[in-house]
Amino acid sequence: MTFDELALDPRVLEAVKSTGYTTPTPIQEQAIPPALEGRDVLGIAQTGTGKTASFSLPMITRLAKGRARARMPRSLVLCPTRELAAQVAENFETYSANVKLNMALLIGGVSFGDQDKKIDRGVDVLIATPGRLLDHFGRGKLMLNGIDIMVVDEADRMLDMGFIPDIEKIFSLTPFTRQTLFFSATMPPEIQRITDTFLQNPVRVEVARASTAAETVTQSLYHVGSDRKDGLPKAKREVLRSIIQDEGDAITNAIIFCNRKRDVAVLHKSLEKHGMDVASLHGDLDQRVRMQVLDAFRNGKIKLLVASDVAARGLDIPDVSHVFNFDVPTHAEDYVHRIGRTGRAGRSGKAFTLTTRPDQKYLDKIEEMLGSPIPVTEGGSAPTPALAAEPQDEASADAPKPEKSKRVSRGGRGSRKSGEERKPEQREEAPVEAKVEPTPAPAPKESAPEEKSERRSSRGKRSERPERGGERSKGRDDRGGGRSPRGLGDHMPAFMLIPLPELIRRKSGDDEDGSVADAA
Repeated sequence: MTFDELALDPRVLEAVKSTGYTTPTPIQEQAIPPALEGRDVLGIAQTGTGKTASFSLPMITRLAKGRARARMPRSLVLCPTRELAAQVAENFETYSANVKLNMALLIGGVSFGDQDKKIDRGVDVLIATPGRLLDHFGRGKLMLNGIDIMVVDEADRMLDMGFIPDIEKIFSLTPFTRQTLFFSATMPPEIQRITDTFLQNPVRVEVARASTAAETVTQSLYHVGSDRKDGLPKAKREVLRSIIQDEGDAITNAIIFCNRKRDVAVLHKSLEKHGMDVASLHGDLDQRVRMQVLDAFRNGKIKLLVASDVAARGLDIPDVSHVFNFDVPTHAEDYVHRIGRTGRAGRSGKAFTLTTRPDQKYLDKIEEMLGSPIPVTEGGSAPTPALAAEPQDEASADAPKPEKSKRVSRGGRGSRKSGEERKPEQREEAPVEAKVEPTPAPAPKESAPEEKSERRSSRGKRSERPERGGERSKGRDDRGGGRSPRGLGDHMPAFMLIPLPELIRRKSGDDEDGSVADAA
């Protein structure tokens, strides 16, 4: 089948032929006819199969007739990242070169004022990321009740980035009679729920089993080990440089994926230090810088691009010959999207993955999803140093724990005192008892110093603790019964058995009004 058989607008066909394409891909062949009929389409295909043309060509054909009104776009294309949205906009400009359509791109990092001007003039095709679109809607600069065609591209990536609530809100703001074209490389349960809710009897187009890698990509796995756990990143950088040198001139353009932004920066500096032609790309960069880096990479001015997963979806750079997974992706689906940056449009490509012992659980999920193990390359298949090093690391991690127990034991003052310092404490007890015996009144205030001295003496030598501890434990047990005063143990001093004077006077009846008792 050729594009001439797809009933596209002649002006669109002419633009397609000018790009050099004559035969549609399987998903284009199956998705374009129902899209031209106005039916909802659910397209499932692995990355690099031409999903963008599957919805852009029928959209341009249908929008060729009609006129847009101010602040009321006729169609909407939602993309998860700025880079993908910008690339979709480029494709629309290419395919609509012979059709007069107004297009606007709403992404972050660009002035609101410039975007407002385009929306006010009337937009036929609005391409946006969910966050920026809702920002314009919240400011009252945009209305979505005139949407005739709505496209959700890379829906599974929307799920990974947490855009599902925004997608559901945008769906609720568009007319129920809209046509929906929904494309995704994988179909997680949450994406399936959305399609069941918002799509009306869609035509399901599935040209490849979900979560499968392209057959044109040769995959290789390198196990990396190190004598120390904290030396794994350095060992991985050494292995990466070795592979790049071995591939040599076979590398035209290569993307190196890292899981974290800070690792992107570290690896970029390392490769640059070793004299390699490299640039970096991640979400914290200014949008202008990100576009400049991508343009330089497409044009061949940059050979190596170290990137986060922001470059894993939708970027169509046909000349990428190699993909390196410096870090194993934590989500199995991301592996398919990463290696899908190479081997596009029928070309062959290579994908290398560096894995360590801690990455094994992620690697198992990837191989389970693929249905087969990734071939291990000779020379990188012995992670034994890392296996031997981990028990040592665990032992060293546990080594400081006794120090913590020492710090806790220093909380007691008695533990820091020497034998000579304890003797004055023992001598201090005798004067306390000598003062207490001749005292005629058992006032509670006078028993407090004796109680404190007892506590201080309990912090002395460990050999004295059993005797003191026994007395103190009895005092605690008797605290509720009141058999003996607190801190005295079984010994009851004789002065405490002397009858109180006030009781004797009350018996004599000399002062019945209690004045003498009050004075006592």
